[in-house]
Amino acid sequence: MRLRKLIILFLACVLFVPAAAIPQSSQQKLLIGLIPEMNIFKQKQRFKLLGDYLSKKTGIPVEFTILSRYGNIIESFTKEKMDGAFFGSFTGALAIQKLGVVPLARPVNLDNTSTYQGYLFVRKNSGIRSAADMKGKRMAFVEKATTAGYVFPRAFLRESGITDIDAYFSEHFFTGSHDAAVLAVLNKKADIGAAKHSIYDRVRKENPRVDQELVILAKSPSVPSNGLCVRKDLGAEVRKKLKDALLSLNTEPEGKLVLEQFGAIKFIETTPEDYRPVLDMAKKAGIDMPRYNYRNE
Repeated sequence: MRLRKLIILFLACVLFVPAAAIPQSSQQKLLIGLIPEMNIFKQKQRFKLLGDYLSKKTGIPVEFTILSRYGNIIESFTKEKMDGAFFGSFTGALAIQKLGVVPLARPVNLDNTSTYQGYLFVRKNSGIRSAADMKGKRMAFVEKATTAGYVFPRAFLRESGITDIDAYFSEHFFTGSHDAAVLAVLNKKADIGAAKHSIYDRVRKENPRVDQELVILAKSPSVPSNGLCVRKDLGAEVRKKLKDALLSLNTEPEGKLVLEQFGAIKFIETTPEDYRPVLDMAKKAGIDMPRYNYRNE
């Protein structure tokens, strides 16, 4: 009898807790897209702890989805009903213009910058030291929707008077990721390569041949690191929780472990204006953003 009374009392307490006391959210999960800037297994490992941390801080399960290609992130964002994505600088600029996404935060790299540069590189023994020397050679781009891996080298070539890459190179191709572009030149599958400096530096740390055999010919202006942007109609409360969680990562013991695996010092706020250098570079490359075909042919 006593046990029965206790059970009834417990159920009464649960059933009559005021609704305001129970956390409510219409958001069942947060689906966040990732561009394939590096090997997919390394990408998953890099974001795992961050996903767990954001899930805990927002109270909403965070699920990352790695896209197969840079060039389909704009369509995939809408088609797969993503809530956000860690866009690259170029895809971020495109998404702001085409989808009205809202930038929240981006990481500060281990070199204490919140930006990255594009590198153009060749083998030291290739004899290539200028755009003129590249004629008739093999060029490894990353994707048409990348700043470092396509927009920057196209701007560099255009400033040297080279507009027709089909006629200028004996071959040009897309590697799909920045680390693959570095390896393509290192392993003599291409004579010239383009990649973002942070991935180039990751590869050089893992492979001493990079410093021994490759040389950087040119560096792009700085553009914002891959930042989290969310759909424009994501709830203000959820948006704030995400942003606050990222910006406070470096102030909490658990967050420091997340940052260590992610390869960053902290996150800082990001705004649409931060993408202005990308638009300027695209203009130099002869790219009309609203009409640009950013898919590889």
